[in-house]
Amino acid sequence: MKSLWRLNKYFYKYRVRFLLGIVFVTVSNLFAIFPAQIIRYAFDVVSETIDTYKLYEGFEQKAMFYGLIAKSLMWFGIIVLIMALLKGVFMFFMRQTIIVMSRLVEYDMKNELYDHYQKLNLAFFKRNNTGDLMARITEDVSKVRMYIGPAIMYSINLVVLFVLVISAMLMVSVKLTIYVLLPLPILSITIYIVSNLINKKSEQVQRQLSRLSTLAQETFSGIRVIKAYTRESAILKDYTNESELYKDKSLELVRINALFFPLMILLIGLSTLLTIYIGGLEAIKGNITTGNIAEFVIYINMLTWPVAAIGWVTSLVQRAAASQERLNEFLSIKPEIYNPSTEALDLKGKIEFKNVSFVYPDSGIKALEDISFSIEPGKSLAIIGRTGSGKSTIAALITRLYDISSGQLLVDGKPIDSINLDEYRKQIGSVPQEVFLFSDTIFGNIAFGVKDSDFERDLKVEVEEAAKNAAIYDSIIDFPAKFDTRVGERGITLSGGQKQRISIARAIIRNPKILIFDDCLSAVDTETEEEILGNLKRIMDGKTSIIISHRVSSVKDADEIIVLDEGKIMERGNHKQLLNKNGLYTDLYNKQVLEQEKARSN
Repeated sequence: MKSLWRLNKYFYKYRVRFLLGIVFVTVSNLFAIFPAQIIRYAFDVVSETIDTYKLYEGFEQKAMFYGLIAKSLMWFGIIVLIMALLKGVFMFFMRQTIIVMSRLVEYDMKNELYDHYQKLNLAFFKRNNTGDLMARITEDVSKVRMYIGPAIMYSINLVVLFVLVISAMLMVSVKLTIYVLLPLPILSITIYIVSNLINKKSEQVQRQLSRLSTLAQETFSGIRVIKAYTRESAILKDYTNESELYKDKSLELVRINALFFPLMILLIGLSTLLTIYIGGLEAIKGNITTGNIAEFVIYINMLTWPVAAIGWVTSLVQRAAASQERLNEFLSIKPEIYNPSTEALDLKGKIEFKNVSFVYPDSGIKALEDISFSIEPGKSLAIIGRTGSGKSTIAALITRLYDISSGQLLVDGKPIDSINLDEYRKQIGSVPQEVFLFSDTIFGNIAFGVKDSDFERDLKVEVEEAAKNAAIYDSIIDFPAKFDTRVGERGITLSGGQKQRISIARAIIRNPKILIFDDCLSAVDTETEEEILGNLKRIMDGKTSIIISHRVSSVKDADEIIVLDEGKIMERGNHKQLLNKNGLYTDLYNKQVLEQEKARSN
């Protein structure tokens, strides 16, 4: 239960609804208690008048007396019906307060968790599977809602009903009440033992569900690869095995829960037998009336569902505790990268690396070692090197997806971790190496992150202009729905080159102060590359630009080029200067020229 303390802030937030719910539960149960007392009174009336009724045998007054008794009983019945109706009305109000409160809390929790996800570092998402993240924000939150709603509601109902019913029973007969309640300690001990098993099994079920969700998510994301390698049967077998494990663990939990209800019925039946037997003896002695026995039987039946619900509520609470513990695990993670300032930022675009080293926090791989360079505002820097040399790491550090391990990274002369991060990123246009498109229209993907108020011209005109500069406009116009074409999940309906060019359009439409192109032309042909670079040269004018590539053709026009190898700067200069050095850059250039000549000859 310790993990559920985090929910107290929601009970405080919706305290009015919660308190009203308690009031409605109490009033509803009061209208459930009164009918038992009315029925007891009706039984006693019949018992007391039946001998008198027999005395009128053979007299005319017998029919009149019978009619009087029947009329009295009819009124008793009408009162019981009215009480039942009022009980139903207040039960409706009870659900409208407590159950609605649980839905509002569910809404708040999902928003809180989703917002927290977005604040966490990139490393967090590399450590955790998407399926597990999804399971926590859906299944786990739903389990917690069941605790806040039905579990809380039935627990309050149980407590209130027990207080009211046992008080009423004690007022009639202390001895009979004690006998009737004898089975309850056995019930409490059983619940204590079984609840521990429920908690353990619930956690196992939730973790297995996360694994199942992860496998399904990876299957759907990688469906192209699965089909290409005809791995459908193998993947289905893996999913079946995981599903079988989930089924087995769920059935174990169900079997434990199944122990409760029969046990409840047995104990309630035992209480009823004790009521009739002990109550009969007390009635013979004259300590209680036969109406009291009927009243006690009704009270026991009133306790049947709340007591039987203890097992179900216990299961809900234990599963909620297991789920909330999983939620707390993520909610307790503090983002290492956060916005340190709310000051306005007029970005000029000067970037300086001073003896920067970087080690990836999870893998421990040293990606950069003692890197130093600077880019003046409005100038362009190209970074070239072999795969794994640290090129993309520099882009990640400039956008502050990671913080440097040592050294200094300055933006306009200030440490990057001291400036307004939100404003800084708004003024950066970044095209990542791994292109990601949302399951939206082409227009929506290009206009992602901008709105009409950002431009003097119409947004549609700006989107079309960005598409032309990214050399994707003609391809879009050829689609039947043009800019309204939906690209599918992760842009699955488009080619690699089309996705890259839409990603470029998305970056340049923002008219940023800093442009970062991380190997974003790898999937386009040389002719298209030249067209895009020609357009980008005009767009990059006056902007700080970082071009990362493994192609010399993409970087040769930059103001300065640095050559990386194993996280270190091996060479620097412009295209002509680097060729004259006859080093790594020259080797890359000669190999690529040779590859192009072979491609032309073929």
